[in-house]
Amino acid sequence: MTGLKLSDFQYELPKEMVAAYPAKPRDASRLMVLPERGQPVHERFRRLPEQLSPGDLIVFNDTRVIKARLLGRRAGGGKAEVFLLRPIGGNAWEALLRPGGRLPMGSVVSLSKSASVRVVERNGGGKAVVILEGDDAEVFLARWGHVPLPPYIKRDDEPEDERRYQTVYADKGFSVAAPTAGLHFTPRVLSGLEARGIESARIRLDVGAGTFKPVTSEEVGEHKMDFERYFISPASASAINGALKNGRRVVAVGTTVTRSLEDQMARHGEVRDGEWETDLFITPGFKFRAVSGIVTNFHLPGSTLIMLVSALCGRERVLGAYREAVATGYRFYSYGDAMLAWKKME
Repeated sequence: MTGLKLSDFQYELPKEMVAAYPAKPRDASRLMVLPERGQPVHERFRRLPEQLSPGDLIVFNDTRVIKARLLGRRAGGGKAEVFLLRPIGGNAWEALLRPGGRLPMGSVVSLSKSASVRVVERNGGGKAVVILEGDDAEVFLARWGHVPLPPYIKRDDEPEDERRYQTVYADKGFSVAAPTAGLHFTPRVLSGLEARGIESARIRLDVGAGTFKPVTSEEVGEHKMDFERYFISPASASAINGALKNGRRVVAVGTTVTRSLEDQMARHGEVRDGEWETDLFITPGFKFRAVSGIVTNFHLPGSTLIMLVSALCGRERVLGAYREAVATGYRFYSYGDAMLAWKKME
């Protein structure tokens, strides 16, 4: 599909439908099932295993979210925020600074009498290199970091967010945003998938701040995605390739998994293990070669995420499903409800 416009991916959403807190328990979230054809079906997430078939392969992103927000004060006393993006080595990190104009190279943001962040380099795009001073990075973030809730959640992070803005299967990594499709899974759902004969695999994509990067041009094709790192183990590559060769369905948990697998297919025609980077931008007209279905949340109007789901399922079908979700009271965005969307029939 050519000539895509930002306005092609807009929908009306009342502000009160943006979830400020997650469902309790996690799998009590609502689940809209968007079939290959026909009307959406409304379920609860705990019944996800019943929506899949024995032999399907479900792929998770097991990255871990770090407490990436550091809140302190500048030398003059004004408030400052350091948003960590990725580790460079030791206690050195790439970061975003706020207010950037008042934090030149050499500035210090004080978090306490014994902890501070020093700006050692200023780069383009508002990025900087900072040094965490006071403890090693792991201890520093555990003590002083805040959970990086997305900007559309209009509240401060709370102690419970440290657990709830993390998937139950999170392992390693340096994500600054959760792979939110995974937030609905519980040990009960994971056990149900296994009991039903549904195979699973895990990859890791470290979610960057680019996940919040808005599309600012009306011409969708002018948008550039930020690069994100991802990792695939030999065992996961083998499982995914085996499913594809045998004609079994691959279900991606989230847009991060979808982009990683489709990036591999575009590069190699198969999934290979190793460490990679991708800036793949998936929009309608994209030819999917790995993913047959996606577990995902309800995304912002005009976002790259709703464009990806539209590419898999059809723009009109997705927008129609979103309108139905609004009409029937679904909760939206990171702490909201979920969708299981299948690739549209050709």
